[in-house]
Amino acid sequence: MSSPEARGNWGSKIAFIFAASGSAIGLGSIWRFPIMVSHNGGAIFVFAYILAVIFIGFTVMLAELAIGRHAQKNPVGAFKYLKPGTPWKFVGYMGVITGVCILSYYSVVAGWAFGYLYKTVVGTFKGEVSWAESERIFSNFAANPLETIICLFIIIALTTWVISRGVKGGIERWSKILMPMLFGLIIFLAIRALTLPGAGTGISFYLKPDLSRLNINVFFFAVGQAFFSLSLGMGTMMTYGSYISKRDNLVSSAGWVCFSTTLVAFLAGMIIFPTLFATPGINPGEFKAGTGLMFQVFPIIISKLPGGYIFGVLFFILLLVAALTSTISLLEVPTAFLIDEHNWRREKAASFIGALSFLLGIPSALSVGGSSYLSRLGIMGKMDLIFGNIMLAVGALLICIFLAYSWGVTSALKEISSGNPDFRLKPLWVFNVKILAPLAIILILIFIKRITG
Repeated sequence: MSSPEARGNWGSKIAFIFAASGSAIGLGSIWRFPIMVSHNGGAIFVFAYILAVIFIGFTVMLAELAIGRHAQKNPVGAFKYLKPGTPWKFVGYMGVITGVCILSYYSVVAGWAFGYLYKTVVGTFKGEVSWAESERIFSNFAANPLETIICLFIIIALTTWVISRGVKGGIERWSKILMPMLFGLIIFLAIRALTLPGAGTGISFYLKPDLSRLNINVFFFAVGQAFFSLSLGMGTMMTYGSYISKRDNLVSSAGWVCFSTTLVAFLAGMIIFPTLFATPGINPGEFKAGTGLMFQVFPIIISKLPGGYIFGVLFFILLLVAALTSTISLLEVPTAFLIDEHNWRREKAASFIGALSFLLGIPSALSVGGSSYLSRLGIMGKMDLIFGNIMLAVGALLICIFLAYSWGVTSALKEISSGNPDFRLKPLWVFNVKILAPLAIILILIFIKRITG
């Protein structure tokens, strides 16, 4: 059994909020959210996503935090502690595996952020950048196996180093300094995007719902995006919750993380779509976003800014930090598992999982152009569908069922009341965790074959 010092604790409530928001915001909100919007009907997806965060995301997040803080353990250890000798521990194992698999391909995209920081520093995006030129730059970069694998290695190495430093010395310190800077820059870029000539088409696509495009696919991917953005269903928030003081208010903490994540995702869309549809050469009726959407759009808006070089360098530095806060949270879950359950030293655990994630990430790194065979198989897309949507939904479903019908809402509410004796949303949350969230996830999973077929 690991000691409290080995596991670590947050120094304050605000430290947890910054770290958890960093985990949740990352590339899930800035990279993945606009792609999901593009593929799933624009504004109608935004509407469905917000509903998913409010009624399902917040419910599952509070459930994970309550389980984690009560057990003071990683996902596997938490289920073992609360229900010893039962199969519930396998939900924890599933979360650990899911986190490692998401880390493997997510780090590829984080590596792209590092690569684009380098390109910005050396002046690749100086002058006016057209859509065709931006597409060409990204395609050539993604198709270079040496560059993408080196960038993947750098991300994994940086993530491993931060995790090896522990909770306060690593995760907390970097999150508190750099996440507020990211917020400020995203707000600035969103304001600039809204003032571009022709931005109205993108604003309409993003904010004016077309109800004819509402279907089960939209809800499936909205719920999946909510889980992905909020780092739910794989034990990340359970692990982060295990470091929270009993004095802290779990309800407000969960609320702030959900709000900040949704805000950044919304602002990312306010940058992407006005810029996209204000750019010559884009037909909004035919456009379909690919995995490189963010990396194709941001050089365009940066090229239109006075002092764009400085803003470009600063933006990709902060984007890299946002990506790292997410990879850090993904690596922390299996690291905490090895520390708690197998008494590994933190440095050894982080290095082992980091090396494993790097090897698993190589096929995804090569599947966006570096290998024609892997590109045809669509490895990264399949990894994202299986682990970034389906497994997160299954994990969230099982967490709700565990809390509601095994551990019990009474026990959970007792934990939540520590630091928040006046939980006014208690009846609604109990209804959501026992009925609404499980039912919604089950209905979506029933239709999964139709959605992905």
